[in-house]
Amino acid sequence: MNRRDFLIGLTLTAIGTQYPVLAQFPTSPPLLKPPRLQTGDTVGLVSPASPILKEHLKWIQLQLGQQELTVKVAPHVLSEYGYLAGTDQQRATDINQMFADPTVKAIIATGGGWGSSRILSLLDYDLIRQHPKIVLGYSDITALLLALYTQTGLVTFHGLLGTSFWNSYSVSWLQKLLFEGQTLTFENLPHVQVETIYPGQGRGRLIGGNLSVLSALVGSKYLPSWQNTILFVEDVGEDIYRIDRMLTHLKLAGILEQLSGFIFGQCTFCTPGEGNEPSLTLPQVLTDLIQPLKIPAWYGSMIGHIREQFTVPLGIQVEINTQKGTIRMLESAVI
Repeated sequence: MNRRDFLIGLTLTAIGTQYPVLAQFPTSPPLLKPPRLQTGDTVGLVSPASPILKEHLKWIQLQLGQQELTVKVAPHVLSEYGYLAGTDQQRATDINQMFADPTVKAIIATGGGWGSSRILSLLDYDLIRQHPKIVLGYSDITALLLALYTQTGLVTFHGLLGTSFWNSYSVSWLQKLLFEGQTLTFENLPHVQVETIYPGQGRGRLIGGNLSVLSALVGSKYLPSWQNTILFVEDVGEDIYRIDRMLTHLKLAGILEQLSGFIFGQCTFCTPGEGNEPSLTLPQVLTDLIQPLKIPAWYGSMIGHIREQFTVPLGIQVEINTQKGTIRMLESAVI
């Protein structure tokens, strides 16, 4: 399976540079928390990136129905324009309309793939600021999550796609965070080990997402300032040298040196490459690039392209502990 297949997040088959943008955005926008979800609420389905199939849409409606949510499908969820779910304007219009619709209480991306970055300049951020709502997704949806936070201050959520595994473990985090409004501590299951890169505890705003997508936004206005930030990243299907290259990109852009903490989630199917060519390991890359920062950092958090995953909020204050491998929310993410 190629990288695009993984990024789309269609898990049904398994069961069935520039430089830092700090000068442009020296301060973070006022934090804007969305209202929490309630049983019976309507959620809007959008496809900001790659297309899905009708069978996938049926699956998503079933999963959301089991959470006692009503589903409203955007007009272009099943559209196709090459490897995109409709034209840029169609995909952006779907999102703008979902924010404008008073019956829609949250917006969930159907899948990832590629395309979210192409629509960022077409979103109505004034409208979005006036109608804050939960936005949920990951993978390529990282671009949307980061842009919404950077442009409006809206807390967004890195978690289940519509086509993800809606298993009881992943759903439990989503329910506690988005329905109950709990202030959570994220800690791995006992069998999922973490590896300390640099020991300690730290506090800051939690910001991050897919490393490939995030690094490609460097130099744009869709990344926030990085001071006092805990950066988390994850990836899938990348050779180790590519991970090295992207983290080096963040280093050369002056981003890593501003952080107060760093978390690498899961790097699913990240390999040394094909053949017998020499390669560093991922821990070696992280040691080389992150350890010299002397900030609390670890590898292995349950964030990423995995069956059992956290739903984590972007933009709120957290405290991390490398010895325990925990992310402790210092405030709620919803109102």
